Amino acid sequence: MTNILISGSSIAGATLAYWLRHHGFSTTVVERTPGLRPGGQAIDVRGAALTVAERMGVLDEMRGLRTTWRGMSMLDGDGNEVMRDTEGTYSGGRFDSGDMELLKEDLTRIVHDRARDGVEYLFDDTVTSIGQDGEVTFENSAPRRFDLVIGADGLHSTVRRLAFGDESDFIHHLGMHLCIFTMDNLLDLENWQIWLRDGDAGLGLFPVRDNTQLKVNLGFHKERLDYDYRDLDQQRRLVAEHCGGLRWEAPRLLEAMWKAPDFYFDSMAQIRMPTWSKGRVALVGDAGYCASPLSGQGTSLAMVGAYVLAEELGRSLDGAFDRYESRMRPFVEANQALALENPGGPASDESVAKAKNAITL
Repeated sequence: MTNILISGSSIAGATLAYWLRHHGFSTTVVERTPGLRPGGQAIDVRGAALTVAERMGVLDEMRGLRTTWRGMSMLDGDGNEVMRDTEGTYSGGRFDSGDMELLKEDLTRIVHDRARDGVEYLFDDTVTSIGQDGEVTFENSAPRRFDLVIGADGLHSTVRRLAFGDESDFIHHLGMHLCIFTMDNLLDLENWQIWLRDGDAGLGLFPVRDNTQLKVNLGFHKERLDYDYRDLDQQRRLVAEHCGGLRWEAPRLLEAMWKAPDFYFDSMAQIRMPTWSKGRVALVGDAGYCASPLSGQGTSLAMVGAYVLAEELGRSLDGAFDRYESRMRPFVEANQALALENPGGPASDESVAKAKNAITL
């Protein structure tokens, strides 16, 4: 039986694990964190990705956990409302689109639950080397041999670095940085989003968990910054420095940021590569073709990419990576373009509708 290692247990990795098991492969997933990653923003599942979710049998559970916004407001720097919309939100698009928005941590759990049986998980570990003969070494586990290794380990992929080279060769920064964390709903928002922009910085607030908590987004425009991806306090200082001039409720949000257990920070960037496979190694999702949260399509690319890769491997190992790339690349390019269409704002409804269905499953 073909033995496949997946690095990364988030949505791309878990979706791939499910479909590889479905096609009869022996599958192991290695994940750097001790368990499923908490936190994250509200994410969208659109177009072809909804077909993948339906075929996995998770669509009804996702529907029960979807967001229930009534609308959103845009505020000026002093907190005065300058625009409101009751037909959609920046994060999820139009309410009548047929797309589905839910919290990333909820979707990760749903997909993981479907992929758990028959899949081996190595938590609190990571890949340290990949040999041409398929031998993989780990930080904590003993070395093992795998027929194929798939990097589903995100924007800063370890597998991509080991197999393809330095991240700087493939990453394209989009001039923005964003942090996301959870805090108590001190503003008593009820199913309503708040957005504020002032100069080069801004914020977004989403009430979640029956309006008991807020998902806070703090962002700022800045060209590439050098920082340690593992040093959360350094990242918090960067956010405080660049968002410290925001008014309204920003001081309270920044204070809560220092205590948030699920703080996340990164640059808005895309991964663009001439190929997503090399020898027995391939990439899926953000590791190979991150579109950035500005596209609103990262989750859909992850789910569709995992489905297509598993399907092609199930069809025949010979040429599977080439067929996967041939099918996925036009879909990836259409969805990456969404992040570039309207800098500082969402892409048009027409562009989103075209991109989310730009592949046939």
